[in-house]
Amino acid sequence: MQTQTNDKNLMEDILLLEKGACDLFMHGAIESSSNNVHQAFNDALNDSLCMQDTIYDKMAAKGWYPTEQAEQQKINSVKQKFSMQS
Repeated sequence: MQTQTNDKNLMEDILLLEKGACDLFMHGAIESSSNNVHQAFNDALNDSLCMQDTIYDKMAAKGWYPTEQAEQQKINSVKQKFSMQS
């Protein structure tokens, strides 16, 4: 049981770090001064997003990152709200 808790905490930390890396790469891409720099940050962002997705999938498979199914009524309400703002 102790190992599982430590593994879960470690994966949560890794996911948090990966999300931070995504944020940094995104801002780097936005603030780039040239196409080459922009493309380098964009490539790094895409790689980081893939890693984040893999980490999430592994955590979800172990039941460490549970998700709830959204109710259709709530989805429709949000869609309506944002379609009115356009």
